[in-house]
Amino acid sequence: MDIAERKKLIEDRITELTTNLQRIEDDLEQPLPADLEDQAIDLEDDEVLEGIGRANAQEVRLLQNALKRIADGSYGICGKCGDPISPARLDAVPYAMICRNCAAQN
Repeated sequence: MDIAERKKLIEDRITELTTNLQRIEDDLEQPLPADLEDQAIDLEDDEVLEGIGRANAQEVRLLQNALKRIADGSYGICGKCGDPISPARLDAVPYAMICRNCAAQN
């Protein structure tokens, strides 16, 4: 896969995550039901949604940083040892900043 294809995949994933974040935000803004038991369930659900939202927001930040690395030419180069990051690793973790070997050392 060439760099343009990777960039497109990253941009598509950012769009998907941003849409999910908006849905979560919209759901969290809904008023609580009048019934106390239903309120308790909704509050528990809201906690789960907030956790998913935080994870999505973190992934968006990581992907945006990957786009910056694409722009400056450092994408796919290990930030620790300077070796290329394998295509398989970038397929699995498109925002990877270090190669598999360096990741295993941490």
